[in-house]
Amino acid sequence: MAKSSFRLNRKGGAEVLKELAAPAINALANQIAAQAGEDAEVDEYTTDRAAAAVKVPAHQQAKDGVLTRAAAAAGLEVRAK
Repeated sequence: MAKSSFRLNRKGGAEVLKELAAPAINALANQIAAQAGEDAEVDEYTTDRAAAAVKVPAHQQAKDGVLTRAAAAAGLEVRAK
């Protein structure tokens, strides 16, 4: 078996996770928020990678599952713990 010459470029990997993926992540979060309704809010942020949170009022999620339905409609896998 040939020896692999692959070397992880951590700086390049961090750039992909922080900058290049951010527009796609934010677009998906906004799509989910639009589907969830007018009370949904999107919080875009960056840690060691790009991230976004979609928030809905607790009573809407508890009663109707609006966030779960919106995420599933966007093609995300939604499952119980």
